[in-house]
Amino acid sequence: MKLKKLLSLGLALVMSVSLAVPAMADEAAPDAAPEVTPYTVPAEAKDAVVILHSNDVHGAVEGYAKMAALKAMYEAAGANVIVVDAGDFSQGETSVSVSQGATAIELMNLVGYDLAAPGNHEFDYGYANLKTLEEKAEFPILAANLYYENAPAFGTNTVIEKGGVKIGFFGLDTPETATKAHPAKIAGMTFAGGEDMYKVAEEQVKILEGQNCDVIVCVGHLGIDDETAATANRSIDLLAKVSGIDVFIDGHSHSTEDQIVEKTNAERKVGDTVVTSTGTKFANVGVVTIKDGTITTGCVPTETIPVAEGDAVLAKATEIRAEIEADYGTVFAKSEVELEGAKAPGNRTQETNNGDLICDAMLWYATKEDLGVPAENVVAVTNGGGIRAAIAVGDVSKKDVNTVLPFGNTVSVDYVTGAALLEALEASTFCTPSAIGGFPQVAGIDFTVNVAIPFAAGEMYPGTTYAAPASINRVTINSINGKDFDLEATYAVVTNDFVAAGGDTYYALSTSEKITDTGVPLDECVMMYITEVLGGVIPAEKYGEPAGRITINDPLTAFNDVNTEAWYVPAVRLVAFNGIMKGTAEGVFAPEEAVSEASVYNTIYNMEKNNAANEGKELPTTGNTEVWYADAVKWAMDNKLVDEFDQDGPMLRNDVLTFMTKYAEMKGVDGSKLMIGDENGDLMLDKTLTRAQWAQVIYNFMMAPAAKAAE
Repeated sequence: MKLKKLLSLGLALVMSVSLAVPAMADEAAPDAAPEVTPYTVPAEAKDAVVILHSNDVHGAVEGYAKMAALKAMYEAAGANVIVVDAGDFSQGETSVSVSQGATAIELMNLVGYDLAAPGNHEFDYGYANLKTLEEKAEFPILAANLYYENAPAFGTNTVIEKGGVKIGFFGLDTPETATKAHPAKIAGMTFAGGEDMYKVAEEQVKILEGQNCDVIVCVGHLGIDDETAATANRSIDLLAKVSGIDVFIDGHSHSTEDQIVEKTNAERKVGDTVVTSTGTKFANVGVVTIKDGTITTGCVPTETIPVAEGDAVLAKATEIRAEIEADYGTVFAKSEVELEGAKAPGNRTQETNNGDLICDAMLWYATKEDLGVPAENVVAVTNGGGIRAAIAVGDVSKKDVNTVLPFGNTVSVDYVTGAALLEALEASTFCTPSAIGGFPQVAGIDFTVNVAIPFAAGEMYPGTTYAAPASINRVTINSINGKDFDLEATYAVVTNDFVAAGGDTYYALSTSEKITDTGVPLDECVMMYITEVLGGVIPAEKYGEPAGRITINDPLTAFNDVNTEAWYVPAVRLVAFNGIMKGTAEGVFAPEEAVSEASVYNTIYNMEKNNAANEGKELPTTGNTEVWYADAVKWAMDNKLVDEFDQDGPMLRNDVLTFMTKYAEMKGVDGSKLMIGDENGDLMLDKTLTRAQWAQVIYNFMMAPAAKAAE
């Protein structure tokens, strides 16, 4: 049977779950939760091939019993079942992180998984540890784009035949692992990304097609996060270039089906490939059904999957939880505040009280000893992506702190120049206010990020997916422990060993000639600080709010009518930050309003006034203080950029282009790509220009290179 040739990829929900409503409202308590209707396997599952999948479990070990139960339900209904995982199974809650993933493998073996792809967090404990887990696993770990000493680090693909259908699977892992895992723990490894990863995927498709597979499935830990878009390493980036994959089972971004729809279309397809994912922590089990030449995909909420009393998988998960609780569950402190655990907005976008607490603890611990530099030159930095959970108001246990800091990192001290410290902060906020795992939480540093200024990307840091800053544009260090910042001074940067070794965006710190690892686990350092310094109570007075160490300067906050997710946001940020364009009224930018002729001239006039090359010069004025655009119009005419000005009305795109082409020539700027047009390249010259589009033209001008000299 050649399903591949006949395949019609359709989407359908493989579940029909509804909330049961009580027949008599007055028989239920007012606050009674609605009952959940147990999931029923559809009749068409008989004789079908069904792939059950999980991703980003992160220690939610009870979910494995749900997976096992659903597998049994489908098998009882006559389906041919395959079970796979798309990565990040060995890190997260203490139930798996304490054993460095061994308990996860034990449970996956009990369920009967058929294969798994590794996630970036599988490398938190090192390549050698994952190879040990691979030996214990009763299923293959597949990652076609990972290499160790130039040879495949794991298996690349496998073929499983069920119910007369031959299915080829291959695995991929995010190239971000190169900078999201501790560099020393992945020494010797390379992670093919971008075009190289696309070639790997194409090769895997050819291999599986050559084995006459009816269906080809990629189990990939790539995700659809915007954070990954810049390097084009998302699943949807790969699928835009690689054909022949029928289903992409995704992980990494913890995406739900609805979120995939937002990035693709109602069918969740890129080309002919359907993308599917389950969220995280077993909120759902994914179901791919293959029958009669059709593939359907969907998710079953785990709350609807019944687990039999005495289930062996649940019993083992409960046993694992109990062992952890006995060791880690003892309450050692209390918190008067909730400590931030969210990614965005949160630890990856801004200063948080949790980041402050952790950095204060590191700074306190390290300075118990003389670090060999003046006390005012000691600071602390940790990556926001390393803060994995919140701590609630009330009792605090060792388990709580370990869940916040699950990686087993140790406290380290880097000795670097002020210039290296500044570079590290610039690199680690390159996309702020968009989330990034490297976002710096700090102690002893007061700094500002001007997010309106574009990051100047230089060469890529060695072995990473991040660029070094070509210049320092966005970050200003206002002070260090209340003292002036010195580019040439030596600073002791207390951090975790991952950051010290150049993890995430911190390559600049790894170039230090002196890095000292204290060997003290970061979670233990925080617990010592809470007990010895704070007296066992995390006080609201000190940690109720962030301390104000980081200022995110975002001019967008001045406007209440700007969609922060809109395409024009970088342009509006830049023109507003530079005072080139202002709002039409207080709190109003009016992005969709047609730009007027007077506003166009005034914008360029403002650019001239703000131009450093004109510093000390006075631009000619009319003396007319009643007409706000009078000086701008005179300047434009004096410089022969415009012949006449009739009225303050909308300006056609053709006239704007003519005006800006003359201005670009006057300033020696390449004006060939100032106006882009629609998706077909139509400049729509007979239409007007919105204020958002005008801001983008200005942005393009400011980013444009110098014009080439005439030959």
